[in-house]
Amino acid sequence: QVQLVETGGGLVQPGGSLRLSCAVSENIVSISSMGWYRQAPGKQRDMVAGLSRGGRTNYADSVKGRFTIYRDNAKNTVYLQMNSLKPEDTAVYYCHKLGSTFWGQGTQVTVSS
Repeated sequence: QVQLVETGGGLVQPGGSLRLSCAVSENIVSISSMGWYRQAPGKQRDMVAGLSRGGRTNYADSVKGRFTIYRDNAKNTVYLQMNSLKPEDTAVYYCHKLGSTFWGQGTQVTVSS
């Protein structure tokens, strides 16, 4: 069973930046794909960014050019660097091992002035 622990959320002003971290309890080198998702109140959970074992990335159109997903294999951690944040980025952000039922507990990101 994989454990995923997200940290790094908080309150930030529009145009600001945050970096989310997802600590993974197993060797992420062995994991085929990891992703970051988000869920705003009253909305479905949507994928924001994905990262394959080979390093290929994909992003939702709404975050392209602003968000970057990457990993540190030595720390078994996947990151989501979020720049130029907008109020519509406000949501709970979740880390997910793609193809599994494992999710983190989520971290709240609020973008507001």
